[in-house]
Amino acid sequence: MSASSSEHGAPGAANPAPVFLNFAFFKVDPKWRWLNEIGKGEAARELASLVQAADTKMMAMRVRTYSTLGLREDADLMFWMISDSLEKTQAFTSKLYSTVFGKYLAPSYVYLAASRPSIYSGKLAQSYLTDAPPLKYVIVYPFVKTREWYLLSFEARKEMMEEHGMIGRRFPQVRLNTSYSFGLDDQDFMLAFETEDLSAWQDLIMQLRESKASRYVVRDTPMLLCVKKDIEEIVRSIG
Repeated sequence: MSASSSEHGAPGAANPAPVFLNFAFFKVDPKWRWLNEIGKGEAARELASLVQAADTKMMAMRVRTYSTLGLREDADLMFWMISDSLEKTQAFTSKLYSTVFGKYLAPSYVYLAASRPSIYSGKLAQSYLTDAPPLKYVIVYPFVKTREWYLLSFEARKEMMEEHGMIGRRFPQVRLNTSYSFGLDDQDFMLAFETEDLSAWQDLIMQLRESKASRYVVRDTPMLLCVKKDIEEIVRSIG
């Protein structure tokens, strides 16, 4: 549950051009482990070159790579893609599937969202829009509110979200990234909480469960814990 998530941009205000986010989780075919070590090493380097190329003028996007190995039965790794167009996300995914390693990947979850200023604060202060380095852990999950929430007055929603924000500020160890999926995907929001301290993260979630806005939550699962690692390290860890 978000500490300061919001639905829409300020009424009547011109929103900046959106940044699109794609959280793509994959499961690796067990047949990968039967390849010889030389072939796996070459495949890892090929994939690392692709990720590095994404952050150049050729693709002009950012790709963060995370391991979920041993943390989920349905996913081994995650690519967090950040770009100014959906077509760039598609181009990267196409190139990913064209690599040797990509031929052993099957998608587990794919979530799409976009940046948007908060209706409550007007701010667009997300770490993925800055040069702030990623933190060790990111917890990614889709978030859906009830239709009753959207029928409440703006003042009532704002009051509850201010309580959310107050709880969130108790945990400066946790960095919030809220993005918006309305009309783009099945959920309302995508949330990505970054932290180096999983105990603080767990305390935050437990306190948010007790907030007034919690009664308007339909779904905030699956909750996907990911560990930031270079893609070559991720590939080697899979076996």
